[in-house]
Amino acid sequence: MSAELLYYLQENWRRLWVLSLWILILIGLFTWKFFEYKQKAAFQVMGYCLLTAKGAAETLKFNMAIVLMPVCRNTITWLRSTKLGFFVPFDDNINFHKTIAAAIVVGVILHAGNHLACDFPRLINASEDHYDKLIHDFGEHKPTYWDLTKGPEGVTGILMVIFMAIAFTLATRWFRRNQIKLPKPFDRLTGFNAFWYSHHLFVIVYILLVIHGVFLYMVHRCSFMQTWMYLAVPVLVYAGERTLRFFRSGFSTVRLLKVAIYPGNVLTLQMSKPPQFRYKSGQYMFVQCPAVSPFEWHPFSITSAPGDDYLSVHIRQLGDWTQELKRVFSEACELPVAGKSGLLRADESTKKSLPKLLIDGPYGAPAQDYRNYDVLLLVGLGIGATPFISILKDLLNNIVKQEEQADSASDLSRTSDMSVGSNDSTHSRVSPKRKRPLRTTNAYFYWVTREQGSFDWFKGVMNEIAELDQRGVIEMHNYLTSVYEEGDARSALITMVQALNHAKNGVDIVSGTRVRTHFARPNWKKVLSKLSSKHCNATIGVFYCGAPVLAKELGKLCYDFNQKGSTKFEFHKEHF
Repeated sequence: MSAELLYYLQENWRRLWVLSLWILILIGLFTWKFFEYKQKAAFQVMGYCLLTAKGAAETLKFNMAIVLMPVCRNTITWLRSTKLGFFVPFDDNINFHKTIAAAIVVGVILHAGNHLACDFPRLINASEDHYDKLIHDFGEHKPTYWDLTKGPEGVTGILMVIFMAIAFTLATRWFRRNQIKLPKPFDRLTGFNAFWYSHHLFVIVYILLVIHGVFLYMVHRCSFMQTWMYLAVPVLVYAGERTLRFFRSGFSTVRLLKVAIYPGNVLTLQMSKPPQFRYKSGQYMFVQCPAVSPFEWHPFSITSAPGDDYLSVHIRQLGDWTQELKRVFSEACELPVAGKSGLLRADESTKKSLPKLLIDGPYGAPAQDYRNYDVLLLVGLGIGATPFISILKDLLNNIVKQEEQADSASDLSRTSDMSVGSNDSTHSRVSPKRKRPLRTTNAYFYWVTREQGSFDWFKGVMNEIAELDQRGVIEMHNYLTSVYEEGDARSALITMVQALNHAKNGVDIVSGTRVRTHFARPNWKKVLSKLSSKHCNATIGVFYCGAPVLAKELGKLCYDFNQKGSTKFEFHKEHF
């Protein structure tokens, strides 16, 4: 149990201190309002119902303010590159956003529930002697339940509860991912569109919240109406983010260079790179296609390298938006010519005009920190390989550059040795400034997929790496899980043919690349054991993108190996 606890603390200390600070602030705000109203005369009439409602209201103000911060992606992308990125888990921003939303639900239940079901009835049924203490707050005539709910406080409060209930319900996993099947026309209440549009009800909710904060029960001085103080900075930051995205996306209209539709319902889009678009490998960007939807933006990992003169993304058909996107681009693609690749393709020379595309980004992701490690272990499941393709291409570009610099340096040294009139001081002054060499010495890429056709997605990249990486810096492994593992009699024939063809032609018959394909799932314990033995005392960055089940297994293995040897494994996973 102590070992498990230690592992949990090592893996989650950033989350724990942020959550602890947040909870302490909520407790402090609740306690402050609770005891403040306990000193008022209203407590003698409405009891602890009033104190609980007011305490919950104070936590709601704070949570409604900070719930916006985790979705300020530009701010988070900037902050995660600072020293603050070591202490704050910025990659968990959406999980924190959901946690705050859950706390808002609890706060709404406590605040509205206590007002409507507890202290209002107690106020209405109070005796005349007790009510005399509240004349200053509610007037000379004791209000009815209708009087309490029809005022600005009651109307704005009830409307906020309705709008927030709609937005929260449609944001749940069951509605957002179409896991609930409703009859027509109610089926429009499920899916990403319903989630996205209903979330914009919060614009109205924030307006109502400010109005609600002005007309508070039992508060008569403007200096005590603090709702706008909580909201001012976060709302301004969020509004600035949305304004920036609006103008930046308008200026970042890109020209499509090439389109291809691969097996497995994967669409690849290659587009021109705007001059101001600077990104790191592993980051992602938002894509919008007005022909599909003029309002929807969806995030996709960038699969091109920063050194490339183009941008590319690979999009797998998983929902209604991606399905429609594939249909729109399929209509613009030319039919395959006999004797050539059976893929649907289109480029600038295509007679048909390609749909317009807008981009916004780039935004930070865990994989962009790969340069901080001596050795990389990149694990992608299916389409989860996309963030690592950019990293592999970037590593390859750096390998080629370093080899060119080494060759030029050797040529320069030979020239300087042959020159007679040069001296050491002159040589040091004209010596070109060298960039800091890349820290990463080796990278291991494991791609696990069920479909053989998936290997076509990045065939060109893999062949290029296998051809140009003469020093063996990048080691690639493809795994096809729909075939029985090697050594099984049921896959013996294909294994034999595969080995013969690879030995003779240097091409794998399964993937069609220079990379040998293995069958079944990798033995991750053996993989990490091999790396631990091969790279003693190294810091290995383990980056994973795929299903959560394997993430838990890899994270646990990294912890286990960290306890045994001198090799340090640091696990990172992509968040969807």
